[in-house]
Amino acid sequence: MTRLTTSCADLDDILGGGISCKQVTEIGGVPGIGKTQLGIQLAVNVQMPSYCGGLGGKAIYIDTEGSFMGERAQEIAEACAEDISEYKRFLHKDLQACQGEIQGKDVLQNIYFFRICSYTEQIALINYLEEFISDHKDVKIVIIDSVAFHFRQGFEDLALRTRILGEMALKLVKLAKMCNLAVVLLNQVTTRYMEGSFQLSFSLGDSWSRCCTNRIILYWNRNERYAYIDKSPYLRPAAAPYSVTARGIRNSAPHCKRSKLV
Repeated sequence: MTRLTTSCADLDDILGGGISCKQVTEIGGVPGIGKTQLGIQLAVNVQMPSYCGGLGGKAIYIDTEGSFMGERAQEIAEACAEDISEYKRFLHKDLQACQGEIQGKDVLQNIYFFRICSYTEQIALINYLEEFISDHKDVKIVIIDSVAFHFRQGFEDLALRTRILGEMALKLVKLAKMCNLAVVLLNQVTTRYMEGSFQLSFSLGDSWSRCCTNRIILYWNRNERYAYIDKSPYLRPAAAPYSVTARGIRNSAPHCKRSKLV
């Protein structure tokens, strides 16, 4: 199965190598845990060559909250370009060739960005994605940040909301399999009292989460960020630490202090 690196070796390890293509992966966590940072990292990483863990393709980034930062994407891309150069230097490859692999100044041109302001716009865009990707066959990942934002309020008919979300989820699952790409859904979490304790639960309820292939919860453990595989038919439950650094998502470092990032 083709996978896309997260740029954190420990996280890649519990994911079996990275984010899977042909599957829908839901990633949720509390505010400030780094969900958008991870989304931007994946939108950059997909452009890297396969020998560096990328897919050599482009990304679709659907922003429902206005949290995407072009400057941050360029910073992460520049760090990735440096990492690729260092990796090729280690392999004694031709450095001239590596300079054309990924350039920080060009990375935004390879991210198809959509700003969504209502749930009707989100539904319309999801319906349009298959046609768009058929015209842009180099797209290898679709990221929605966040999938629940426009569905959390304003729905008096919860049965209608459940049906709409179910139809949207089926279209995303079909898209991932048919186009051989990764679909990543960033989501908020809430706190629920279950089995005698408070636990993190994904927004939109359990029925929505069952539509996703994999579900990952991001959380704080003291001052360290962790990712936990909460659901997957192929991966065992496991947790791994990670850090959000100036260079992007990386392995956790003991000296990293807790900082607030969306």
